[in-house]
Amino acid sequence: MGVHQNISGSNYPRQGDFLNKRTKVCFNYDTKNYIGGTVIRDDREDPFLTLIKLDDGRYISSTECQYSIPK
Repeated sequence: MGVHQNISGSNYPRQGDFLNKRTKVCFNYDTKNYIGGTVIRDDREDPFLTLIKLDDGRYISSTECQYSIPK
């Protein structure tokens, strides 16, 4: 559990350019097996958290995978 000054019932961190963008995700650098997903959080300020909802329904943090935003 934690506390961040810029997160409350009415405040949230500013979001980055990847918010709501489609992404390709792989795990353990296995670039032969990508899973599609959507970025659902992309903090531009503390706590700098990026969350992805995978197409199979799982939610992951960007620290658990490798991802890219296709052009």
